[in-house]
Amino acid sequence: MARVLAATAVSALVLAGAVTLGLTLGSTRIDLSAALTGSDAVAAQILWHARLPRVMLAIVTGASLSLAGVTFQALLRNPLATPYTLGISSGASFGAVVALLGGEALHLSWMQVGTVPVMALAGAFVSVAVVYTIARGRGPATSGPTLSTSTLLLGGVCIAFFFGAMTLFLHYLADLGHSYLMMRWMMGALDIGDLSRIKPALPLVAAGTLMLLAIARNLNMLAGGELVASSRGVDVRRTQQLAYLGASMITAAVVSVAGPIGFVGLVVPHTMRLIVGPDHRVLMPTALLMGGAFLVLCDLLARVLLAPTEIPVGVITAMTGGPFLIWLLRRQVRGARM
Repeated sequence: MARVLAATAVSALVLAGAVTLGLTLGSTRIDLSAALTGSDAVAAQILWHARLPRVMLAIVTGASLSLAGVTFQALLRNPLATPYTLGISSGASFGAVVALLGGEALHLSWMQVGTVPVMALAGAFVSVAVVYTIARGRGPATSGPTLSTSTLLLGGVCIAFFFGAMTLFLHYLADLGHSYLMMRWMMGALDIGDLSRIKPALPLVAAGTLMLLAIARNLNMLAGGELVASSRGVDVRRTQQLAYLGASMITAAVVSVAGPIGFVGLVVPHTMRLIVGPDHRVLMPTALLMGGAFLVLCDLLARVLLAPTEIPVGVITAMTGGPFLIWLLRRQVRGARM
């Protein structure tokens, strides 16, 4: 317990530092104390209406994608699994593209949020339901339905290709203006401008996060294989279902608001695994906090590198995650040769 608290406290301090930088720096540097007290009206306007909403969304999105990455890597026993491996991002992208192409006719809203996030969330959950149905098999009579991890992975890849093809087809049908909006959404963005945009995602993120943290010990056992976990008293079927549902829930929620932002669920879990070890009771809370810090800093880079022009944050995470993935693959190759 002391190790968990110490690692979590350090991660929380890193997150606090990243938040301070994210609120203070940008194309215009502001005095945080003056903005908080209201003595500088311009700084206060920038803080409350420009910086704070996107920093909060970066925290929620980065934390969710990192936690989902840790969970999917344990569930699939695959170090390269990401929150988007099982087609969640493709389903959300298809839903968002449908909304952008015909949103005027749909008139959907939920908790004061418009058509695009609602359709993205619906598309993500459709893909989750389809993949789960494909992978759900029958185990022994005493254990009930189980999840085939290999089928889960293959089903996710198939669904991702299917929704990806449908998204490209809609791109082909769209005019130039709609096509630009579609492409811009799929790059990922945190410039929401209003904290109310995050509200629909928060209940799903909170429920999924609590669900995943509660099964951290069981994920330690499951990482060693289903037979090992079962022999140690773990309800494998229930753990698989909770892990898949919780990770899918938080991924779908944040993608519906921020769009697909890649590599966060790969870079942060592996980095924290190297630092704190493979124990999910330590790894999950630290990855959650550091994921938030990582995306806040990536968004800061996106705002300052070509200021006043902003780079989509998904581009920054891809530029960071690409070399990291190459290093990870090389490390695995060297380990296999030894």
